[in-house]
Order: sequence, then structure tokens, then C-alpha cells
Amino acid sequence: MKRSDCPISKVLDLVGDKWSLLILRDMLFFGKEIYSDLQNSDEKMATNILSTRLEKLEQEGLISKRASEQDKRKKLYKLTEKGIDMLPILLDMIVWSTKYAPDTEVPEGLVEKLKQDRESVIKHFSIRIE
Repeated sequence: MKRSDCPISKVLDLVGDKWSLLILRDMLFFGKEIYSDLQNSDEKMATNILSTRLEKLEQEGLISKRASEQDKRKKLYKLTEKGIDMLPILLDMIVWSTKYAPDTEVPEGLVEKLKQDRESVIKHFSIRIE
């Protein structure tokens, strides 16, 4: 169902909830690929929410799912190009958060590096992901 042609509304339709963004964060910045790793994030996402969000992210083409080669019972979640392209948005959220929520935990020097050479930071994380 189409609600709006607004580009911000369209992004929010895809990832406009806390949990989806945190899954993308964990995959982009921490390299998490396995369900149990995603579930063990600091925010302690309930299993039903995690399953639902993973399904939605997969349906929207932001992640893909496949069986692990080591253990076929385990599923591996990988970012697609569409998912990796969320990286600049999440980095901008980090910069905004450090400005307006001073108790935010950010790796030392990250915000300064983003302000000085944003493209190299994006490239650094993108290379690690692919």
C-alpha cells in the first residue's frame, strides 16, 4: 500500500522502527550475521520482534538469508547492496546523536573523522562489509 511519494516517508516505510535500524547497525558496524548474535545485542530484542524485522528486511531487499555452510540449521544474514547503502544514513545519525545526546557512546575520533573525511569512513566500513 502506497502512503506517500515523500522520500523520507518511503525510507521510514522500509526501516522506520528502532529494531530494524539496530539490526542494520549490528550488521554494518559489528559484522553480526547469525540470529543469536543479533539477539545478544545490548538492547535485548525479543525473539518475535527480531524474527519479524529480519523477515521484513529480507522482503525489502536490505538483507539476504542463507544456510551456514558449517551448520545447515543456522541461517546467515548478509547485507545486500541496498542494505550497505544505509551506512551513510546511520553515520549521520551518529553525528547528530553526539551533538544532541552528549551521553552517547561513540568510538573515539569517529565523529571528527566523519567531519574531516566522511567518504573514507564510508569506504572503510563498506570494504569491511563486502
